[in-house]
Amino acid sequence: MLIAAVLNEQDGTVFGVPVPDSRPVFLAIVGVHIAAGLVAVLAGAAAALTRKRRGVHPVGGRTYLIALGVVATTAAALVVLRWPYNLHLFVLGALAAGTAGYGWRARRAALRGRPRWRRGHVVGMGSSYVLMLTAFYVDNGPRLPVWDLLPPLLFWVLPTAIGAPIIVWALARHKLLGGERAGRAPTTRPSPTTAGGSG
Repeated sequence: MLIAAVLNEQDGTVFGVPVPDSRPVFLAIVGVHIAAGLVAVLAGAAAALTRKRRGVHPVGGRTYLIALGVVATTAAALVVLRWPYNLHLFVLGALAAGTAGYGWRARRAALRGRPRWRRGHVVGMGSSYVLMLTAFYVDNGPRLPVWDLLPPLLFWVLPTAIGAPIIVWALARHKLLGGERAGRAPTTRPSPTTAGGSG
């Protein structure tokens, strides 16, 4: 079981990183939190790095949203158990979930035939991923090899310093920096005019 693999209740560590509370309920929630976080990181990367069509991209995106929802929910539970020490992590998790929700709603708008959804989708989902990684590094950076040599401020700004240019690059690549291309969501079948190849 993944949760048992990451938790070591004997010495109160997760992947060798000490956790601040040894209560079994706290460790169990941390285990779920970490497992969901790993799924979110992998699924989000898969969605971002694959072609934007049916298949891996939408499946990865949906998996990311579900896993991020678990991450945000468990972060809220951890805040309750260790009030107020994890409050900043809950805020980052809530912001990540909120921006992901914005990106998801932008994509849903395309299904209702509304143009100009792509920019909101890219910015919302990309920002969500950056915020999730920021929460991870703020919480764990001081205890990670190499990262523990960095000034604490970098844990807050480095994910954005790396992620923001990537988001801008994605917007530029899809020609979304200026006037956005009007466009509806791809349909499952070609229209009669395009299927015939005329024009």
